[in-house]
Order: sequence, then C-alpha cells, then structure tokens
Amino acid sequence: MTGTDERAHSADRADLEYGISPPGFRLPKETAIGAVRLQVSDLRRSLAYYHDVVGMRIVTQTPTVAALAAAGQERPLVWLHAREGVRPVSQRATFGLYHFAVLLPDRQALGRFSTHLSSMGVAVGMADHLVSEALYLTDPDGLGIEVYADRPRTAWRRDGRQLVMSTQPLDIRSLMAAGGSSWDGLPSGSVIGHVHLHVGDLGKASDFYHAALGFDIVVWNYPGALFLSAGGYHHHLGTNTWASGGRAAQDQARLLEWELLVPRNDDASAAARSLAAAGYAVEPVSDAWTTADPWGTPLRIAAKVSFDLKARPDELERPLSPRSSQKRITPVRTD
Repeated sequence: MTGTDERAHSADRADLEYGISPPGFRLPKETAIGAVRLQVSDLRRSLAYYHDVVGMRIVTQTPTVAALAAAGQERPLVWLHAREGVRPVSQRATFGLYHFAVLLPDRQALGRFSTHLSSMGVAVGMADHLVSEALYLTDPDGLGIEVYADRPRTAWRRDGRQLVMSTQPLDIRSLMAAGGSSWDGLPSGSVIGHVHLHVGDLGKASDFYHAALGFDIVVWNYPGALFLSAGGYHHHLGTNTWASGGRAAQDQARLLEWELLVPRNDDASAAARSLAAAGYAVEPVSDAWTTADPWGTPLRIAAKVSFDLKARPDELERPLSPRSSQKRITPVRTD
C-alpha cells in the first residue's frame, strides 16, 4: 500500500460510525453486490417463476442459460444455469446459499409486491429487521430469495459499535397499504442488496470475509450469525451456522457464484492481493478475480463498469469460480 493509499485508508477508517473494520485492506465504501448465478433443474420452470412471481424480465437466454434483470436495466441480477438431473435443495441443508436478496427502490414498491404475491396465492415469509422490511420466497428448486426495502439510514439504531438488527413481526397491512398502484414487475433501480450464506464456522468466515476480503463486521450478537458490509450499509453479506449438512453436491440446486463489485480495477486487484496474502487461492479471469470461501462458495470480484450484454456474449458461457479457496495461491496482478 502506498503512502497516499495509507492516508486515504486511515481517513476512511476514521469515518466508521459503527462496526469493526478489518485489520488490513478495507473494501471501498462504494462496494456493492452484483449478480448471482444459480444452478437449477428446469430452465423453463425457473424462468416462469422468476418472471411471473418475482417480476424479473428475461434479458437473454440459450437452451441452458438465462439472464434476468429489472425493468429498464441491462445488467443482469440473476443468471440461471440449467443442468439435467439437478436435485432440489432443502433450506438449511447445505453450506452455500441461504438466500440472495433483491433490494427494491422504496417501501411503496415492496408494498405493491406484497399485494401481487397475495393475489397470486404465493406462500411468503415476512420479517421486520428494523433496518429493513422483508419478504421471503423459495424458488422451485428450494433456493431462498428475499425481497426487501430499506428504512432510511437516519432510522437505523446502534448499540455502542454495533448496528441494531432483529427479526420481528412485519406490519403487512401497513406495507400493503403503502403500495398504491398495482405491481408491474421488478422496478428500475432494483439491485441485489445482499447475499446470505450458510458457513461451517463463524470464526473462519470472519477470517475470510472480514480479515482477508476486507468487509467491516457490523452485527455480531445475532445468534449463530455474522453480518458484514462496506460503507456503513447494514449488510452486504450475512453468514450463519444454521445449515445441518456439508457442501452442496454438484447435482444439487445451488449458488454457482456471487459477484462483488468495487469501484475500480485497482480495488479488485487490492482485494485479490489481500486474499492471497492470507493464504486463499485467487485467480484472474478475464477482467475480474475469482476465489471461493472455505466451504467452496464461489465469489467473483470485479470493477463496476457499464454493462452491455450484447457486447459480452462470453458471459453466457464463461467458466465460473473455483470450488475451494485453499487449493493453491495464484500470483496476483498489481495493475
């Protein structure tokens, strides 16, 4: 790290309102979640669910792969990869995905979505997390989905250095009343707000995602869970030890990869160097870096750039991330 980088890093760290910053490299405050890639058993069935129920539109597809986005957006939020013979996964059964979470632009959009689900008779879980209001779904292969809206940051509370989050009953009547007009699909401005993963050990999860990758820890007293973020967000990543089994098998529905977006290529390279220095395998793939956590959950680290799928047909078939973070350490670029 250069002297300039160190000064900027120290100033950024001094601005931390709550949470625990990592000991070394720290992810930039503009860090966000990109797309998630899911392995499913039946592409037609999954497309029907993600379009009709969740409200995503199909950007492009082949016989085995499809990309889905929100209205008016070209950057995919979800990639579906169909594989013959894939078995459904039970909630809390394996390491990897607990749920991915679609963040809507405002509470009104979430209210419209809740009314839409009710009109379709879709079974839904719901919770008030104090920092947000959330609805929970399960796709046809058993993969978890959260759709949520944030409360204003001015309404978030902290207890000492820790952000206050909880799971409380949701006032669904108030939420539905806030919706107003009818649901017309996932609105423009919707993003993947966070990813929540099953892990085998919170200490090892902290070593990888906090100390090596550079997330702040913002909530650490939630039973069996650890929540991490960049830029003071309530969480870009949740980890928990609620799974009862081991790794998802190759022939199970699962999370194939999730994407972490940082402002610049230099930031992605810095994250890769930090991971490699901590002993985790990191590999350059095209214009990004790939790795996997100690339980084999793959991660892609890339810079935020404008995304034109027509100019990137390779995205439909590009190789995905490695299945282990501890096989070997690959030398990393310095650009």
